[in-house]
Amino acid sequence: MSGHNKWSSIKHKKAAADAKRGKIFSTLSKEITLAAREGGGDLELNPRLRTAVAAARAANMPNDNVQRAIKKGTGELGGGALEELSYEGYAPGGVAVLVNCLSDNRNRTAANVRTCFTRHNSNLASTGAVGWLFQRKARFVVDGSDLDEDKLLELLLEGGVDVEDVTTLGDGIEVLAPPEAFAQVAQVLDNAGIAIRESGQTMTPENTIEITDPKTARQVVHLIEALEEDEDVQEVFTNFEMSDELMEQLANE
Repeated sequence: MSGHNKWSSIKHKKAAADAKRGKIFSTLSKEITLAAREGGGDLELNPRLRTAVAAARAANMPNDNVQRAIKKGTGELGGGALEELSYEGYAPGGVAVLVNCLSDNRNRTAANVRTCFTRHNSNLASTGAVGWLFQRKARFVVDGSDLDEDKLLELLLEGGVDVEDVTTLGDGIEVLAPPEAFAQVAQVLDNAGIAIRESGQTMTPENTIEITDPKTARQVVHLIEALEEDEDVQEVFTNFEMSDELMEQLANE
C-alpha cells in the first residue's frame, strides 16, 4: 500500500476539523454533482451517484445539501459548470504526485495548484510525465466495526467481484478492484447493508519511493495537506512509502 493511503488513515483524526471548515462537505457535494451530471439523478440507475450519496450521509451531510448537489448536476439548479482537471508533478525526494480537481474556474485552480507546488519545494510537470506510474482502480472504504478482511473478501468473491486487494485502514476496510467493477462492488456492498464511507476511482502506484529522511517526509506531507485543503482539489495521489513510526511522528507535530 502506498504511504499516502496510510497517511490518509492517520488523517481521519483531523476529519472533524476539516468538516468545520467545510472542506469535506464541499468535496462530497462536487462528487455528487459530477456523478449526477454524468449518469443522471436516479440513485438506482447511477452507481457512482448512489455511492457518493452514501458517503455523504456517512459524513452526516444534511439531506438538503445532497439534493441541491444532485439538482445542480442534473441542471435543475443553476451554477457554474464543473470541469474535471488533472495536474502532475514531483515532490521532494522524486515523489510522483497526481492532483485531480473539480472546478468552475480553470485559471483559479491552475494558479492555486501551481502555488502549492512552488511553496513546498516541488515542481509541476507536463501531462503524462508521472501518470504512467499509476493504475486506475475502483476504491471503497467501508465500516469495519462488524467486519474483517476475510469476511469482506469472501462476501465480494461470492458476489462474483474481481477483487484486487482488501486492507484494514484504522477502523475501516479498503477494497480495490478493477475500475469496470465499480458498479458490481457497490451493488454487493449495498445488498449486504454495509456502510460505505468513501468510494470512487483511485490511482495506485506501480512502484513506490521510500522516504526515510524526516525533513523530506515533512515537505511531502505538507504539500499533500496544502493541496487537499484547496477547495477545488478532490484527490491527491502519490507513490511514497515511509515507516509507520515516521508517519506517526509527523501526524503528531
